[in-house]
Amino acid sequence: MLDPISDMLTRIRNAQKAGKKEVSFPASKLKLAIISVLKEHGFVSEWKEKEVKKGINYLRVFLKYNQISRKIKEPAIKGIDRVSKEGKRVYVRKNDIHKIKSGYGLALISTSRGVLSGEDARKKGLGGEYICKVW
Repeated sequence: MLDPISDMLTRIRNAQKAGKKEVSFPASKLKLAIISVLKEHGFVSEWKEKEVKKGINYLRVFLKYNQISRKIKEPAIKGIDRVSKEGKRVYVRKNDIHKIKSGYGLALISTSRGVLSGEDARKKGLGGEYICKVW
């Protein structure tokens, strides 16, 4: 696996489209930080870290759905795109962080103070690697 972050985002995207309640993938500090920001902004309902084998941890993420009618549920994550990739890293300054979907989406930026949403990074005056967009 060349890019574990892209793999995580693809697993979340596919599970959300298939209507799954949860998805799991190998854990890392960066993945945990990304999931924490998604939970903070209401895109994911909950997450747990579990140890499958000695020294191998997995993140178990519980996906969130919005109830439209009695039988229809809409995924909280309608789209998720990786911006900075293995072959081409994308870095942004604080002034270059724009709103996603007129403020309904979320930009994830890896800064010197950890992974932050685009809005938080702009308020704190920080730039960094543009990880992904979520809406």
